[in-house]
Amino acid sequence: MTAPWECVSLVHGFFAHPLMMTVLGHRLDRRGYLTRPWGYWNMRRSILEHAEAFSRELARLDADRAVGTIHLVTHSMGGIIARAALERFRPRKLGRFVMLAPPNRGSFVATATVGVLGGLFKPVAELTTAPDSLVNSLGMPTGVDVGVIAASRDALVAPESTRPDVPHAHVTIACLHSSLLFRRDAADLVAAFLATGEFPESETDS
Repeated sequence: MTAPWECVSLVHGFFAHPLMMTVLGHRLDRRGYLTRPWGYWNMRRSILEHAEAFSRELARLDADRAVGTIHLVTHSMGGIIARAALERFRPRKLGRFVMLAPPNRGSFVATATVGVLGGLFKPVAELTTAPDSLVNSLGMPTGVDVGVIAASRDALVAPESTRPDVPHAHVTIACLHSSLLFRRDAADLVAAFLATGEFPESETDS
């Protein structure tokens, strides 16, 4: 009998596409993971609506007998969608959670543009750095290994805003926001965390 797969659910960011996760997905595939990109299309909908849809995807994977573990690897707003989805459905098979450049404490760009774009694109208003914004009101999953990879030259999310308010491992790479998806060293760090729950020589914040 074939052993159950370690599945990695990949979730992209705002105004992106599942294809953006292809390079990272291929690199994880070669390490023996079963990668499953998940996408959302209407950027005018609330993060919570996308989270409801993603929670159904998690439920489907949780019921799949071929899947033994469900890891989450997200980029940017995808991490916030995953946070909200886990409040709706927590898989029994939940493994580890790696977030690349997540605006866990909001995005300064969202704050700067909310007056112009917030009425058109709900996630912009939901991702501001305001203490009462949606992203700053969501809970973080507990009892799961969380790893965060930040980009030091991120023009959308300040590295300090990537930190969730739960114990987590944190590492920073000198690159741009979306470059994390295409760098081999970032993929190596993701794979290391999925395997061990740690980044090599990372900083742990409790």
